[in-house]
Amino acid sequence: MKNNPIGIFDSGVGGTSIWKEINTMLPDESTIYLADSKNAPYGAKKPKEILRLSIKNTELLLKMGCKLIVVACNTATTNAIHHLRENYDVPFIGIEPAIKPAALKSNSKKVGVLATKGTLSSALFHKTSNDHASGITIIEMEGAGLVPLIEAGKIDSKETKELLDKILQPMLKEEIDYLVLGCTHYPYLMEALRELLPKHIQVIDSGEAVARQTKAILEKNGILRIKGEEATYQFYSNGNASVLRSLLGITGKNVSIDSLDF
Repeated sequence: MKNNPIGIFDSGVGGTSIWKEINTMLPDESTIYLADSKNAPYGAKKPKEILRLSIKNTELLLKMGCKLIVVACNTATTNAIHHLRENYDVPFIGIEPAIKPAALKSNSKKVGVLATKGTLSSALFHKTSNDHASGITIIEMEGAGLVPLIEAGKIDSKETKELLDKILQPMLKEEIDYLVLGCTHYPYLMEALRELLPKHIQVIDSGEAVARQTKAILEKNGILRIKGEEATYQFYSNGNASVLRSLLGITGKNVSIDSLDF
């Protein structure tokens, strides 16, 4: 069990931003990543459909022998992780927008959250906001249209930058000093965000915190990988695998990036 892989899934390629953080912190762990690009974005879907897709991905990763599953999707976490933990025996790591650290550090007491509709409308998101943002004004903006552009490999396009600028404007008018990224696709827009945001605005995502939690849960359950053979990194996409390859930018005999219908 210790040498079994960590499973990771997302509604497409965005969760590779989480994979990179996990791989940096736990380079000896083998991983299997599922990019459910065919069904991206989850954020526009109804809760019942998000749950169905999350179950589908979970069961495939379990068939592949995964010892722990990271739900590398904010929308899937907020809509499905409780069910997954109740119904499957492996540990699950979820993702929530990093509202707490932003709220603690904000001087203007105004924090922007950029996320999908499915995350912003979820009960878990509102609980997190209520628990950690007392006295803070949260300005929520739905990043409608951003995920399809990232999935299409248009991260640096004029179209993407113009849409992002339009979405950011209401938050800038409110004079936020922190922007929380509430979707694992959005860290890939960091370069554009740096161009569009005033320099004093800090951008926070959940990647490093998820990696720390993954390590802690592996240690707690006694399932950290035993060093020996080189770790393997497998990536599967049911969409355009070339987008996955370009975002990852990794090669080697221990890396496989393939198309898979799931």
